Amino acid sequence: MITINQIKTEIRFNDSKQRLELKDMLDSEDVLRKKAARILGVAMADVSEIIIQKHSIDARKKPQLFHVYTLGVTLKNKGLEEKTVKRCRNNNVLRNTQNPYRYPASGQKELTQRPVIIGMGPAGLFCGYMLAKHGYKPVLLERGFDVETRTKDVEAYWNGGSLNAESNVQFGEGGAGTFSDGKLNTLVKDKSGRNREVLRIFAEFGAPEQILYESKPHIGTDILKKVVMNLRNDILKNGGEVRFGAKVTGLEVNDGVLRAVVVNGSEVIKTTQAVLAIGHSARDTFTYLNDINVPMEAKAFAVGMRVEHPQSLINECMYGKEHGNELPAAPYKLTAQTSAGRGVYSFCMCPGGYVVNASSEPGQIAVNGMSYSDRGSGHANSAIIVQVMPEDYGADGPLAGVAFQRRLEKRAYELGKGSIPVQYYCDFAADVSSDGKHVVSYNKPCIKGAYQWTNIRGLLPLECEKAFLEGMQQFERTIPGFAGQEAILSGIESRTSSPVRIHRDEHFQSPAVQGLYPCGEGAGYAGGITSAAMDGILIAEQIITQYKPDSI
Repeated sequence: MITINQIKTEIRFNDSKQRLELKDMLDSEDVLRKKAARILGVAMADVSEIIIQKHSIDARKKPQLFHVYTLGVTLKNKGLEEKTVKRCRNNNVLRNTQNPYRYPASGQKELTQRPVIIGMGPAGLFCGYMLAKHGYKPVLLERGFDVETRTKDVEAYWNGGSLNAESNVQFGEGGAGTFSDGKLNTLVKDKSGRNREVLRIFAEFGAPEQILYESKPHIGTDILKKVVMNLRNDILKNGGEVRFGAKVTGLEVNDGVLRAVVVNGSEVIKTTQAVLAIGHSARDTFTYLNDINVPMEAKAFAVGMRVEHPQSLINECMYGKEHGNELPAAPYKLTAQTSAGRGVYSFCMCPGGYVVNASSEPGQIAVNGMSYSDRGSGHANSAIIVQVMPEDYGADGPLAGVAFQRRLEKRAYELGKGSIPVQYYCDFAADVSSDGKHVVSYNKPCIKGAYQWTNIRGLLPLECEKAFLEGMQQFERTIPGFAGQEAILSGIESRTSSPVRIHRDEHFQSPAVQGLYPCGEGAGYAGGITSAAMDGILIAEQIITQYKPDSI
């Protein structure tokens, strides 16, 4: 296969001015085939297949907008491909650069007990899927509930019910990512092909095909729930076991070797291989692991606010006023370096989305962002967050970041009187309370869960607050109106990543407990759905390369 980068075509609009779906905007296969043949200097008849490997929109010359493709091209004569690449004087033409995922060869050691996976977020799910698919019959333990039950619990909480501490936006099948935008982009380098494999598996189990080539792929929480259920059912079909309401409360270790896990304080499951795929909010588990001297450390993360705007403001800035609202809801990515040296940046941007109450502990408030697959709410939000380092936590020890998070979330709960505290940015900058009676029509936050107008100055630590204000003013220069009257803040965004890193050695196991594999975002080795899933596959490979699948 030949790869051709940077194929540009102008986006054509009709006269309806209606919003277009991305799949309906793409050029036809015939148009792309003709482009590819011309670039390669071959006849169209010589091209047997083309596939879109990557697609993005180039709006740098707006109002003139362009599709930008990377195409994979297969010629009918395989011998012609090598000659064509050598002959073609175009730096964008090269031999196929995509790394196919290669399943590792199985080891030869006997595995006498089934591997156990603790947690069913992306890391645990994909680890479990890979092990089940290849005959290792894993047992998946999830402290929360299945996605169907969990959805009912979350929606009941958003509608004024009580918080279920084991079934919420953080805990349950699919992990915290289930109630998100379902963004699948990652900055992790993919020399192994695991990234592509994660996307392929998502598409196989119900995600839209365009995630395989979009530069910023997303699923949406509505479709992601179905994908999670389909993955679970496939794990069961292939001999795996899935248990909900199964909280791991202890480990049995003998001479530094794992012998069993303890579930719900009493049940003992014998195993010598356990994948610790807990999420970034499993604070009680962090405490237990620290108490038994599993090596870990406090790590840097970031805190800030959800910032909300009309989606039309973002669309027109990104795409131009002429066609801004005919294209799919636009994302943005913003970064700033402040005068004090703290980085400020956008995180988990949700086009056409909702701010959601993502709390998991009573008496505390944390927020996140979520979009459905249509990204159709008319509102854009993202976390605008500030870097924090262990020296900011006000204490030492591996759990200092957890205590820091809790202090912020308790303060947010108090400011919002049990609801999400919200404020117009202009009032925040002026340090006056908002009352919801704003001078513009856009005066209602797009939030899942109860909220309370207030003054949230002082919620962030002072140095973080200064950096936040400075960052917002820098972002105003990039997106006019970003720090304007229509911007609304919600607090607090404190679960951006794990506040701890659980150490693992060159074999990806805990240095203190042989057979225990810290994995995914909660353990400090991932930062989103895709990277967590990739880490889950990586850990599955470590078990696979040691043990025979038919020995259980």
